[in-house]
Amino acid sequence: MARRTRRRRYSPSASRDVASAMRRRKRGTLRSGEGGKGGRVTSRKQAIAIALSEARKKGKKVPRRRS
Repeated sequence: MARRTRRRRYSPSASRDVASAMRRRKRGTLRSGEGGKGGRVTSRKQAIAIALSEARKKGKKVPRRRS
């Protein structure tokens, strides 16, 4: 039985963006809101959401937001 190959859902560069955002969160430099004028982000889920949003703006391969 041959194994079916799966296509990547996120591009490798989008994964790097998420890793970068997680580091920024850990250092306390990741901020929310337009232009980073909001509060400091401490939530892991929020950090991932911000990173994927930034990746989308750059035109990387990331699925659309769930509506």
